Amino acid sequence: MPYRQTMSDPHVFDRDQVRRQRDRAAIRLADHDFLFREVAERLLDRLSDLTRRFPRALDLGCHTGQLGRLLNGRGGIEHLTECDLSMAMVRRAGGLALVADEEALPFGPKTFDLVMSNLSLHWVNDLPGCLRQIDHCLTEDGLLLASMLGGETLSELRQCLQEAELQEEGGASPRVSPFVDVRDAGALLQRAGFALPVVDVDTITVTYPTPLALLADLRGMGETNAVAARRRTPLRRTTLMRGLALYQDRHADTDGRIAATFQVLTLTAWRPHASQQKPLAPGSGKVPLSEALRPGKR
Repeated sequence: MPYRQTMSDPHVFDRDQVRRQRDRAAIRLADHDFLFREVAERLLDRLSDLTRRFPRALDLGCHTGQLGRLLNGRGGIEHLTECDLSMAMVRRAGGLALVADEEALPFGPKTFDLVMSNLSLHWVNDLPGCLRQIDHCLTEDGLLLASMLGGETLSELRQCLQEAELQEEGGASPRVSPFVDVRDAGALLQRAGFALPVVDVDTITVTYPTPLALLADLRGMGETNAVAARRRTPLRRTTLMRGLALYQDRHADTDGRIAATFQVLTLTAWRPHASQQKPLAPGSGKVPLSEALRPGKR
């Protein structure tokens, strides 16, 4: 089941482990960052569709600076600040970059016209709190443009590992990190005080020669399991081999390549401003619904 974040379970992820994984991945991330680059391009395409200019922008959870390198003048950004939980990532980002935790942002009110985040917010424990902090550091009518992994991500891997662990060890522990359900994302934006929230869903399917190649890529991306309640011992070899065999049997194509699903949620929302379009008040319509739905009415 996809994870649905609630205020009663605010410590789902081990943030120290997230940092360690990013530190390890930073050195060779360029060999594994294809998903970060692909989703960054899609985010920036949305920015190109807007006529607004955003002189001061923040890249929150910048990894090694994929968004910044792909900007190419889009959005009218004049000053880009990049930050990441990992010092090793920040050192490779270039430009104005600093270490900062998404759960405790160090920025003052109305600092940025635009906050972008590319595939990083799914590691945040208190996502509503993080969104409120983002809203706080945005100018009025400022834009949040973010992507994060959704609940169907790596569903094939999750199911196969759980089934293998049940068969081989008689129980299962979290082996794939949980993700926010798409149904909750829009509600979280509204709870944080944003206006005009929109959540879009894309599915990116990547094929690999073997399940082991997928696991190696996830490690290279710094995207392996960091659930606080994870079992601290690795999978038994027999359990792992059983899970990988199930994956190969169920999800390989005619060429023997296995498919891995990445569900990407794109969040677009604005800090409230008087100039923004607002929905009509209930009861303000001029035409009764019965009249509008009358047969033959056009």
